[in-house]
Formats: sequence, structure tokens, C-alpha cells
Amino acid sequence: QVQLVESGGGLVQAGGSLRLSCAASGTIFSINGMGWYRQVPGKQRELVAFITSGGWINYLDSVKGRFTISRDNAKNTVYLQMNSLKPEDTAVYYCKVVADIVDYWGKGTLVTVSS
Repeated sequence: QVQLVESGGGLVQAGGSLRLSCAASGTIFSINGMGWYRQVPGKQRELVAFITSGGWINYLDSVKGRFTISRDNAKNTVYLQMNSLKPEDTAVYYCKVVADIVDYWGKGTLVTVSS
């Protein structure tokens, strides 16, 4: 079983920055990919950023140039640096880890951007 611990959400003014972290622990042989999704009430969960074990990165178009995903393989941790935040970035952000070809989800962390 794999456990995910997310941190870094909170309240920030528009134009500000936040850094999300997600650490995976448990019995892990191989992490295939790690990333972040977000969801607002009434809408589907959407991919924000994802990084594979091979280093391929994908970003949601609206966050390109503002958000940066990175990972620390030694710590099984993925980060999301969010700069120039906008009110429309307000959402619950979920960490997703694909480990041993199984999807694991974090419980979510709330990011609120005030105008």
C-alpha cells in the first residue's frame, strides 16, 4: 500500500506564490509518474501538471509559464511551484502517483487565491 501526504495549500492574494508538496511512502518498487490535478465544485477534476519517470512533463495550458512541477526521486516527492496565482486557480489540488502501475490519490489540499 502507498500513502500520499500533501502539504502547502492555503490562502494567497492574486499574484502570489505557493508551493505544494506530495510525499509517497510505503511499499514502492517503481514510480511511473507523479503529478497534480485540481477540482472545483461542479466541475471535473483536471490535470494541472504531470511528470513521468522518463522526465516527460505535461502542463495544463492555463498554467504554462506560471507553474513548475519537479520531483525528488530519492524522497519519492513531487512539488508544484505555483507563481503569479490567479483567482481562477482556486481549487482543491490533488496529488496523483502512479506506482507499480497503480494510481494513488492524495486527499487534496485547498488553494484559495483572493482577488
